[in-house]
Amino acid sequence: MRIPCPYCGERDAEEFSIQGEVAGPRPPTSSTGEGDLEAFHAYVHLRSNDFGLTSEYWYHANGCRRILVVLRDTRNHAVLDVKFSSGKTPA
Repeated sequence: MRIPCPYCGERDAEEFSIQGEVAGPRPPTSSTGEGDLEAFHAYVHLRSNDFGLTSEYWYHANGCRRILVVLRDTRNHAVLDVKFSSGKTPA
């Protein structure tokens, strides 16, 4: 599989380290660190592992060392979109 890094150009997936599915916003916690334990457990450990389109974090370890959000189809590993995790494109 080849991933088109917005900064480095198209690279082989071996240059990247997958960091997991994009899970959405972190559940809120109070200033004492207290929060909904079940919501935090679901955020950290439970993933949908859908068959089809999925957004994942990939770390470009052997390149620009940036975290990318990759939209890909798990049925055929087609990469449909890539952006920096901040949503910004390189200057």
